[in-house]
Amino acid sequence: MLGNVFTQSYYSGYTLAANADIRFIPAINCKLIHVCCCGSNANNAIMVIGTSSDNDAYLTAVDVGDSNVPSEFDRDNFVNSQFPVFPKGEVVSILVDYDGAGGTAVQNLSIVLTLLEG
Repeated sequence: MLGNVFTQSYYSGYTLAANADIRFIPAINCKLIHVCCCGSNANNAIMVIGTSSDNDAYLTAVDVGDSNVPSEFDRDNFVNSQFPVFPKGEVVSILVDYDGAGGTAVQNLSIVLTLLEG
């Protein structure tokens, strides 16, 4: 892979009491090459990554890691086993169901996206 690699991270220093809806607009065209996420507790949180019009266009429902052990996702886990491309100006959406289907809420959620410029 050629180009500049950079990360984008999100952290909540508390127990989520509702779903998290994180959105951003890339300033440049970039490709998602890796995702890791976890909570500090044993939790039932589920995460998807997509666009404002298709919330799981890039990564469908995955479990957030437990007890400070991150879950990792890469090309094999992304939709169609392809690196998602985030076009400059597109709204990217990260949605976290804080307790899955009514299970244990995630504490101290952290999410790190690794992106490749271009």
